[in-house]
Amino acid sequence: MAVMIPGGESELIARCRRGEAAAWDELFDRHYEATARFVFQLGHDLAREDVEEICQEVFLSVIKNLGSFQGESRFQTWLFRIAVNRACDYREHRAAAKRGGGATPVSLDAGDDDRPPIDPPAPTPGPDASLLAAERLALVRQAVDRLEAPCREIIELRYFGDLSYEEIGGTLKLNTKTVSSRLSKCLDRLEIIARTLFAEESDNPIPSNT
Repeated sequence: MAVMIPGGESELIARCRRGEAAAWDELFDRHYEATARFVFQLGHDLAREDVEEICQEVFLSVIKNLGSFQGESRFQTWLFRIAVNRACDYREHRAAAKRGGGATPVSLDAGDDDRPPIDPPAPTPGPDASLLAAERLALVRQAVDRLEAPCREIIELRYFGDLSYEEIGGTLKLNTKTVSSRLSKCLDRLEIIARTLFAEESDNPIPSNT
């Protein structure tokens, strides 16, 4: 079942698909700050420059793949799923470059220096910690993907889309009490799946380069 997209956003997406440059600018302005905050939440080891580069990659992916967005979730949920994947890719590549003595990826030209600055987090850990964080993030994404559709949807709306219980209830046509109960049960299922994946991963440690 397709999720209803707010009327204004539905029209905005349609304008982007028609190739209107002003519509793309509006879409980016509407979602950039929320995407940056979400990427920051994915780990403490990302500096402001890292988040900016990941966001650039996220919106490049949106430009390339907007035609595949079918409205089966909220646009922001779809956008945040892309952000998870791009953050995983970025951290894996950065950690691999540091482990191998190579250079870190060069930032793309953002083309917009007027965006509000993002406060950087604490100092970053070493490359081994970065690689571990990327792998754990990928495992969490795998765990979510293994959930049945109703659980996957409600977890993505809550934690990827950052929706309140009331907003989730409006999207799924549920009262907030049902949302709370269903989310709790789905998180329990997610924890079981995630524990299994982490246990499997710990049984297959990363080979040392030394």
